[in-house]
Amino acid sequence: MRQFFKFVGATVVGMFLFIILGIIFLVAIIPKPDGLKENSVLKIDLDKRIVEREKGDLFGSIKPAFTGEEGSIGLLEIRESVKRAKDDSNIKGIILDLRDVPAGFAMLEELRNTLIDFKKSGKFLIAYSESYSEGNYYLASIADKIYLPESGLVELNGLGVELLFFKGTLEKLEIKPEIFPVGKYKSAVEPFRYEQMSEANRVQIKSFLNSIYGRYLSDVSKARAIDENVLRQVSDSMLVRNSNDALRYKLVTDIGYYDQVLEFVKKKLSIEKDEDLHVIGLSKYNSSDFDKYQEKKDNQVAVIFATGEIEQGRADRNNIGSEAIAAEIRKARIDEDVKAIVLRINSPGGSALASDIIWREVLLASKVKPVIASMSDVAASGGYYIAAACDTIVAQPNTITGSIGVFGILFNGKDFLKNKLGITSDREATGKFSDIGSFSREMTDYERKAIQTEVERIYADFKKKVSMGRKLDTAAVEEVAQGRVWSGREAKKIGLVDILGGLDDAIKIAADCAKLGTDFSIVYLPEQKSPILKEFFDQMGEDAAVAHTDPEFEKLYPYFKMLAEIRKMQGIQTRMPFEIIVK
Repeated sequence: MRQFFKFVGATVVGMFLFIILGIIFLVAIIPKPDGLKENSVLKIDLDKRIVEREKGDLFGSIKPAFTGEEGSIGLLEIRESVKRAKDDSNIKGIILDLRDVPAGFAMLEELRNTLIDFKKSGKFLIAYSESYSEGNYYLASIADKIYLPESGLVELNGLGVELLFFKGTLEKLEIKPEIFPVGKYKSAVEPFRYEQMSEANRVQIKSFLNSIYGRYLSDVSKARAIDENVLRQVSDSMLVRNSNDALRYKLVTDIGYYDQVLEFVKKKLSIEKDEDLHVIGLSKYNSSDFDKYQEKKDNQVAVIFATGEIEQGRADRNNIGSEAIAAEIRKARIDEDVKAIVLRINSPGGSALASDIIWREVLLASKVKPVIASMSDVAASGGYYIAAACDTIVAQPNTITGSIGVFGILFNGKDFLKNKLGITSDREATGKFSDIGSFSREMTDYERKAIQTEVERIYADFKKKVSMGRKLDTAAVEEVAQGRVWSGREAKKIGLVDILGGLDDAIKIAADCAKLGTDFSIVYLPEQKSPILKEFFDQMGEDAAVAHTDPEFEKLYPYFKMLAEIRKMQGIQTRMPFEIIVK
């Protein structure tokens, strides 16, 4: 027994020392505030997935070494840094190092507008990338100088959506989908019913893609002083492929490498030696911001981020949990210091029930203080549902929104279990419908009718709430509903959106509605928390497993993940049929 306690004591001491050494290690690697030098240049590397805000991850700087994942960067933090740099006398300009920049066009436009405002200071903006496609070029187009290496590539050939269809897969597996759709445009169930797009789905996709790309060409045309018709011809005929083509069509200003970018900056700042050029990265610039956490004022505008798929309960940090977001809205409603609320939505939808729970809290809040919706890349289906009770809806012209529709889906795997796996089932129950929706048996016609009736009831309720929130009659709502997806620009024309703009516009509207003037502070909710060890190991799981598998499998991982998401789609849903990310 003495030996046992000896080993236990040694283990406890070892764990204690491990924790102490770990804390020392973290303190050593966390960036420390560093005074800025004169003639500094802010370098923004956009080589990670852009999310609405950084996750407050204490281990963010070291986790890639363990998991291999690239991580993410917050749009909110990038924009706040650019705003600060505009008025920082030590920052003379910005270098944009652009790579894939995986984000939707609404987020890119929000960042682009912030950079345009930065240029009003008279400071320079330089863009560099080894290759350009629609996404990163949208940001580069506003730069004073656009660099592309001699061997660099350009791909400006338009936008497209590719959908995967699983009907054939399910047939091979002998799994029968039980589908309950409402609305001819509600295409989220099409991958399980058809082998290609329906004509209605093709019409809506073509419409919002053309709307978004029309906006894109117009913006680039103005920024580069290139005729819009010429740009469309370049895109449609893929006339620009390499650096020489890009220079000839004035899409770039210089064929050059990164060292030549630095040489230009040194010359512009009259710097002769390399060591006198101070290029500061985004994370270090943020860490040098001593005034970042300003004291909260009595008058506050609460910005509540609702990002990801909508699920019941608390969900996780990557999705919207109805319980968690409803609690945040409730807290902001009760808080007397919070005078107005902005609900920042970036969601393709999800659970109809979870969406309704959040909608209710938005409605209650709107009765006591202004509630403004700010739509990001996508606020469709359930994402639009939770916005419907807001006083004002603000969206970017290229936001994906609408999709006012509902569907239900269940799967019958009886033949799959028996014929593929040799599994049979038997049952005993207290009632005739005790096992409705069971994976191991086929539904009856009565059950199908009951579920279809419920789906249609929820759809009618969805439309009623949109009608009430948007002050439209039910016939007008039905005309623009039926699950149809719209761009923000289209949505404004049909009354689903009030104002075209970004988060800053929504905050200003909220402050004006609450009559706050300029005397208010902004609080961002949910508050970022990072329980040290739990957070770290929770995040290590899935991403670490992917990072340490064969590289070829890693390429296929998004598709496996998509299949895994199917299990979440069982039941009645209000969600988008696809995800749009611009690279």
